[in-house]
Amino acid sequence: MTEKTFEDQVAIVTGAGQGIGFEIARQLAQSGASVVLNDLDVGLAEEAAAIIVAEGGVCVAVPGDASNADVIERMVQTAAANYGKLTIAVANAGVTLYGDFFEYPAADLRRVLDVNLAGSFLLTQAAARQMRAQETAFGRILLFSSVVGHQAHQNLAAYAMTKAGLEMLAKNLVIELSPYGITINTIAPGATLTERTLRDDPSYDKVWSAITPIGRIAETSDIARAALFLLSPFSGNVTGQSLIVDGGWTSVSPLPDLSGMK
Repeated sequence: MTEKTFEDQVAIVTGAGQGIGFEIARQLAQSGASVVLNDLDVGLAEEAAAIIVAEGGVCVAVPGDASNADVIERMVQTAAANYGKLTIAVANAGVTLYGDFFEYPAADLRRVLDVNLAGSFLLTQAAARQMRAQETAFGRILLFSSVVGHQAHQNLAAYAMTKAGLEMLAKNLVIELSPYGITINTIAPGATLTERTLRDDPSYDKVWSAITPIGRIAETSDIARAALFLLSPFSGNVTGQSLIVDGGWTSVSPLPDLSGMK
């Protein structure tokens, strides 16, 4: 990607206060896009947007729960009001709540469904409505799946179900979005080094690198570069697909030692 690949494009990226979402927002801005950056944490959202602006990018923070229809509408309206249009939507926000299937709390299930599935659906719907109304025959929507949407992983039944569901959503919406020049794809990251994964397990890098065929887990920049391809003009004939970025893990699928996982 060049500094002008996303010139004149306007993007929403949810869950972008840190980690993969932040790096996608940052790389989009560095490549010319104007970015509406969302995160549930107000401080993280504002700090992330400030970093991007300080680096010379165009970015505004719209904090809030990315599963809330009012927050989603505010993001879309902010993009249209500030930058005149919306051409890219990245539904990155999600929650991972581990738990034994037999004891999994109903409240946890509802939260995972609300954020991962409902939030992504509603952002896609609101963004696509705006893109259709613009009548420019161009739009890019990217949903976030996971390798566990392809391979079983202990204690992640609810999360995995939502990620597989998002891949089917992308396939299904090809029928409805294609007439308006809107592509929709999913990206399925494998083990990735982020603030959250390190917080959950300080040995995350070592444990997962040992069972990843290429010998290392992904950096956020690895996922962001793959995402930017799917959001760029270079992917115009790619829609309804899922791109797995996992260092080969799904080809062999060994599991880490989960004995200490709650």
